[in-house]
Amino acid sequence: MLTHLQIRDFVIVDRLELDFQSGMSVITGETGAGKSIVIDALGLVLGERADTSVISPTSEQAEVIGSFDLMLAHDAQRWLAEEELAENDECHIRRVISTQGRSKAWINGRPVTLLQLKALGDRLVDIHGQHEHQSLLQRTLQRELLDAYAGNGELRAQVATIAHSWGRVRDELDALERSDADRAARRDLLAYQIRELEELALNDGELAELEAEHGRLANAEGLLSACGRAQEMLFEADEQNIVSALNQTLHSLEPYSALHPLLQETYGLLSDCAIQVQEAVRNLRDTVSHIELDPERLNWIDERLAKISELSRKHRIKAEALPGLLENLLTEQQGLNQADSRRSELHRELEQASAAYREAALALRDSRRRSAVELAAAVSDYMQGLAMSGGQFDIALEPINEGTPSPQGWDQVEFLVSANPGQPLRPLNKVASGGELSRISLAVQVVTTRNALIPTLIFDEVDVGIGGSVAETVGALMRQLGDSRQILCITHLPQVAAQGHHHYAVSKRIDGNSTRTAIRLLADDERVQELARMMGGAEITAQTQAHAREMMERWQ
Repeated sequence: MLTHLQIRDFVIVDRLELDFQSGMSVITGETGAGKSIVIDALGLVLGERADTSVISPTSEQAEVIGSFDLMLAHDAQRWLAEEELAENDECHIRRVISTQGRSKAWINGRPVTLLQLKALGDRLVDIHGQHEHQSLLQRTLQRELLDAYAGNGELRAQVATIAHSWGRVRDELDALERSDADRAARRDLLAYQIRELEELALNDGELAELEAEHGRLANAEGLLSACGRAQEMLFEADEQNIVSALNQTLHSLEPYSALHPLLQETYGLLSDCAIQVQEAVRNLRDTVSHIELDPERLNWIDERLAKISELSRKHRIKAEALPGLLENLLTEQQGLNQADSRRSELHRELEQASAAYREAALALRDSRRRSAVELAAAVSDYMQGLAMSGGQFDIALEPINEGTPSPQGWDQVEFLVSANPGQPLRPLNKVASGGELSRISLAVQVVTTRNALIPTLIFDEVDVGIGGSVAETVGALMRQLGDSRQILCITHLPQVAAQGHHHYAVSKRIDGNSTRTAIRLLADDERVQELARMMGGAEITAQTQAHAREMMERWQ
């Protein structure tokens, strides 16, 4: 539901902020005052295309911001969640058009494309009266509307699920039924690659162990030499070594170490040092005892590491991933070897899915046919009171693609109408009169209102060419719709305007060479004056005012 609309520098509107409520809201004003500006501005936030002509001559850009309550807009909520644009139960849309011809849009503060804006707009508001705006003219939505009226939600979901399962099986079967030459070539390549990897027989963790062992063996001679020199300097030198020097030093200082604090500390440090040096000597001996000189083992590791590196480059993966690659290739090879068995299994699954789909699709078709008759009769009845006496509404169902399961079923749905007696039924989008189309749309919406798909409806030109009791009927139907959905109606008929739950008036002000439009919500007394103006023209009499008040109070 539209809750707030903010317009800046749009055509002849400087700044305008409007709050909207649920129910039926009417917009009235003198001819040329700019009643359609609200609809045009709203079209911007709904994703309609626009050019620089919508920008006020005194501004660099036009800006429109629309806020929506999504409590009843379930389809819009799902779309926002899928696009990761959801923000609680509200939605804020901003659109800016600059004089350079640039268009920018945001949904809940995040930049979006015009296509995204249009997709969301189609789920929030349905504008009736302009052919290019009206969702009722789209055959896919006609089918959805019929299914919603028929309560086919579960059946539609079942048909879609089976169709997707059929498609998955068909895709897998197509993949298996590639040419024999292709499969044979792939099988030969797999056999060669598997043989190489099996001969390598690289285990998980083995590479790290090989690299560590290679490092030890490759540096064994240098390590032995370094350890030998260290042992000689520390302990084995005949004339002088570090251990002997430390022991002699400690022996010389021991008698005097207690005579001076600093000397005592020095003696302790040297004593600790002697202990650590002796420990280091033991570690060196242990290290030397474990060092191996094995050139043959080193050569074997070099060759193995080279083979591992060669295969990792060939397959363009890290060496650590080679064992996992072997598992994947073995799985693929097994799949190719079992292709014939799997193909037979898939054929059985495809036949089962086709049979299940046929049963569900035909059940959906039967439900659509029954509901199409009911819906067409109900809409035709309403048309009789909407200045289309003798008019007829019908719904055509045509089978499509019965060989291929479709998520929507096997039926094409099209709304047909004959607005006058003797005229043939024609597709709804071929109806010439905008007023007739709007009234037919109104009748369809009233009949299907319990299964509303879009929460906000806007009717423009709905009262073109009618008056009197027909106008009152049109107003009553829109008010009835307003009990469950938000209705915005631009009208020039007092019989329609009097029935609105809320009434907005558009006025035009000429100031020198500039023209500005303003819109405001009317209080009850102001509504009486506006209705009287619509009834009586420029001169408003007391009798006209009394008639206007009586007309308004009848619907309050």
